[in-house]
Amino acid sequence: MENLLTFSITVFTGFFAIMNPISNMPIFLSLVEGADPKTRQRINKRAVLIAFVIVTVFVLLGKFIFELFGLTIPAFKITGGILIFFVGFEMLQSKKSNVKHLKEIYIDENIAVSPLAIPILAGPGTIVTAMNFVSNANYMHISLVILIFATMCLLTYFTFKMSGFIVRKIGFNLKNSPRLASGCSKGKV
Repeated sequence: MENLLTFSITVFTGFFAIMNPISNMPIFLSLVEGADPKTRQRINKRAVLIAFVIVTVFVLLGKFIFELFGLTIPAFKITGGILIFFVGFEMLQSKKSNVKHLKEIYIDENIAVSPLAIPILAGPGTIVTAMNFVSNANYMHISLVILIFATMCLLTYFTFKMSGFIVRKIGFNLKNSPRLASGCSKGKV
C-alpha cells in the first residue's frame, strides 16, 4: 500500500509539473480573449476531454504504437527529455509574445483541439511522462496513472473555468494587453 501511495504522489507531481494548470491559465485566457462565457466553456470542455483521450490512448496502447513504428521506450524517453529541456529553457528565457492584436475578435472553437489540447495539455512532455510511468507497470499502476491524469484534467478544467475570477482577484497587468491599455488611456476602464 505504501508503494502505491509513493507511486501515486510521484505520478501526480510528474503530471502537475508538465501540465501545470496554473501556468496554462494565461495561455487559455489569451486564446479565448473576447469570447463569451458559453464559448469559453465549450472550448475548455473540449480541450480537456481531447487531452484526456489522447494521453489515455498512449497509456493503454503506447507500447503497440511504438512497436508499429519501430520506436523503443528508451529512445522515446531520451527524445522526450530533450523536448522537456527545450520547453523549460524557453520558459526560463521569458520571451515576449509577438502576437498582433486585432480590433475585431473572431474565436475559432477549433483552438480547443490545437493548440490547447495538442500540444499544450497533451503534448510530447505529457505523453512522455505518462509513458515513463507505465513502461514497466502492472494493471494497477496503469489504472492509477489514468486516474491521476483524469484528476489533473479536472484540475485543469476547473482552473480554466475559474480563470476569469482568478484574474479579477489577483489582478491583471494592463501593460501586457494592448486593447485594455489603449482603453485605459482613454478613460474607458
